[in-house]
Order: sequence, then structure tokens, then C-alpha cells
Amino acid sequence: MKDQKNTITATQVESYLSQNLDFFHGHLHLLEEMSIPHASGSAVSLISKQLEIFRNKHQELENQLTSLIDIARENDNSMIRMHKLTLALLEASTIEEVISNLKAVFAEYFLTDFVAIKIIKKCPESSMSHLFIDPDSKDLLPFMKELTSNQPKCGRPTISQSKVLFDTSALEIKSWAVIPMNFTELEGILAIGSREKDRFHHSMGNLFLTQISEIIGTRLISLLRK
Repeated sequence: MKDQKNTITATQVESYLSQNLDFFHGHLHLLEEMSIPHASGSAVSLISKQLEIFRNKHQELENQLTSLIDIARENDNSMIRMHKLTLALLEASTIEEVISNLKAVFAEYFLTDFVAIKIIKKCPESSMSHLFIDPDSKDLLPFMKELTSNQPKCGRPTISQSKVLFDTSALEIKSWAVIPMNFTELEGILAIGSREKDRFHHSMGNLFLTQISEIIGTRLISLLRK
């Protein structure tokens, strides 16, 4: 009968190996002979299993690094776009120039096709009257949901919304971002349209769009004071 006092348990082996991680450095022949169960039921050597684990970990770290690089690159691109937008607005000395510069910047750096701004205010008798919507106008009815929520919205506009903002180009708008501008000295609507149906979709975040409206709104306020 085997003496139980001399029997080495699996727990003892595990404990010893955990305290002597370099054990196999001097006993490489054991690695060649050892095998562990594989998920498929077959047996693989310990070295093969370790290599598999290392490869999986390496791939996971590589994926994480790639993701971080993509995020950093997108953040850099966003900063460049916002910088160009800010410069274009600062260079504009009139509201007409604001509209013109916005169209150029959004086309080149934001890869969009249309930009529309409507200021909710009594229309002045001037060449800029097309930029204004009377607060009592029926043209505001299609935008009541957006104006009430005061939150940017992405997706596809209705025909009535497109006609109010984009006029003869209404049917070309396949997706858009509509951004209410609700400031102390300015209330209005900013819309960015695209001919691509997936350019703006409902799952897009609002922070970037809100920042855009704040920059544009601030410049419009300063020009309207003149």
C-alpha cells in the first residue's frame, strides 16, 4: 500500500511551479513530453499551448493599439476641421461671407454638399432676407420637434424640411444634420446636408455638432450687432 505521506498532490505541484517559474528552464525535455487537453479534445504540447496564448494576447494588444491610433487620428482630423472652420468664420466680415466661407469649409474639410442657415427673426428689408424666418411663419412648423428638444439630429429630412432650408436642392438631400441654435441673442437653425444617404445617421454623437453650432452662432451674433 502506497504511503500517503509521500504522495504529492496536484495542489503542491501547482504551488511549487508558481513559486519556481523558471523550473522548466532546466528541464526542457519535460516540455517536449508533456501535453494538455485541447478544447477540441485532442492533446497539444505545453509549448504549443503557450504559443497560442501568447499569439492571442499579442493580437489583442495589437487590436487595442490599432483602435487607439484610429481614435487619435480621428481626434486630430476633428481638431483640424474645427480650426479651419474657426478661421473661416473669423475671416468673414459680413453674414454673406459667413455663408460663403461655411460652404467652402464644409465641402473641403467636412466632405458635405450643402449648408443652410436660417435665423428666426423678423426679416429685414435687405439682400439677406432669405436667411431669416419670421417667428410666426408656418415654415417653422416642420422643425418644432428639433427646436423644442434643442438637440442636434441626424438622419434624413422630410421633404417639407428640405424645401424650407435648401429650396431647389431639396430633393438632393439624402441625409443631414440639423442643429438648433438657441442662444440669448440668436435663435435659428443650422443644417448640413449630403447627397449620400449614410453620411449622417441617427447613431452619430451630438457633441461635435453642438460645438459647431456654438462657433457659428457666436460669430453670427457679433455680426448681427453691427
